[in-house]
Amino acid sequence: MAEQQQQQQITALDAPASGQSRTGRAVALARLLHYECTRLFQLYKERETFLDHTLDHGRLVSLSPNSEEPSTEEQVQLLHSALRKCLGLLQCVILKEEEEWGKLEDDYETMRDSVRFRIEGLLHTTKDLVEADGANMEVTPDHNCTEETDGALKGFDLKKWTYQVLQELIHWADHAAQTLHVLHVEREGTNET
Repeated sequence: MAEQQQQQQITALDAPASGQSRTGRAVALARLLHYECTRLFQLYKERETFLDHTLDHGRLVSLSPNSEEPSTEEQVQLLHSALRKCLGLLQCVILKEEEEWGKLEDDYETMRDSVRFRIEGLLHTTKDLVEADGANMEVTPDHNCTEETDGALKGFDLKKWTYQVLQELIHWADHAAQTLHVLHVEREGTNET
């Protein structure tokens, strides 16, 4: 019940303030996504207490810019690509967890679905922000769920991989909030969001 009340508060936070700019709404959405990714990770660690340590791993999603000093719009395009990969990874986690354990319909799964919905929303938002600059951007997930999960991820390995994916989501949601804030400041000339 407390989780439902918290979710209602989050949804209210997501509603754009009247007069808020497109970039301001994008920053607010990215910050909300970061909060929800962090909460999802906490719920996962509560569920899988034996994984309560940091696993050393490299980035699951990494991007290299075309230039040494990409413009803010180019950074948003790179961010968009990273979010597409994150969405694909999350959808793969959902698929593999449901195959392995079925639908549990608990707070973790509710938050997981909310995070997926937020990433989809942020993909549409970032597309709208930079597509006007001539970029043609997809909003579909960029991951086909085969390289990590070709039958090898079961049980404990799946749990460790899910842990890594959730950490990746937190990283990119934080990166999204920072990058979109810079875009907002550049376009709106104000630090207020």
